Amino acid sequence: MKLFTTRSPWWCMVVAAVLTIGLSALATGFLNSEEEKQATIFITQGGAQFSQMVMMVMAALAVTTEYRFGTIRTSFQAVPQRAQMLLGKTVVVGLLAALVGLIAAFGAWFIGTLFAGSADLAIDTEAEWRLLAGRAIIFFLSAVIAVAVGILIRQSAGAIAILILWPLLVENLFNLIPKVGDDMARWSPFQNGGSFLNQGNDGGFAGPVGDASNYAMGPWWALLYFAAWAAGLMAIALFSASKRDA
Repeated sequence: MKLFTTRSPWWCMVVAAVLTIGLSALATGFLNSEEEKQATIFITQGGAQFSQMVMMVMAALAVTTEYRFGTIRTSFQAVPQRAQMLLGKTVVVGLLAALVGLIAAFGAWFIGTLFAGSADLAIDTEAEWRLLAGRAIIFFLSAVIAVAVGILIRQSAGAIAILILWPLLVENLFNLIPKVGDDMARWSPFQNGGSFLNQGNDGGFAGPVGDASNYAMGPWWALLYFAAWAAGLMAIALFSASKRDA
């Protein structure tokens, strides 16, 4: 009820879907004949990371707004088992994020097939299915991380700043650190989430993206690693929520 009776979740869902689908239309709508021959499914997913960030913001707001307006106290009174209530909230928000991610990924692919009709955008390989259908899993786990950060930070601005800067800036800056920077980047959680999606895929004229040597582990192990981060952060957040005053 809290998700669907306020405007911000609706706006986040619409923006997330439009970002991926809209950028797919831009990426495929202006290709020349030579570029269409080299085009792959990967180029239809250029906006997916931005959509992922939007859904993470929505997931964080699902918690931080409760702390901001004090309604979390009512929630805890209704369900004294705080972990149970927060896990229920996390599952609902995560499933919604997964659904949006799935719609956005396949919607962007469909738009790509319409705009670049002569390109080979058929879903033929396990890696291509992983790139599209796996988006739902990554969106779900990203939402879990976002809710955990929201529980820990409790303030919308701080939580949103962390969730945007972490995958888009911080993990990319690791490469600038001498000696250990490359290893830190390869073992970063969101890098491994991207590894699960991208390994084995051909970037076409966008360049190589799926070379296994660029990643710390195989795609399914990378997904498990990303899931472990989500589970670990959620466990810390639930412990914190049970010990701190609401």
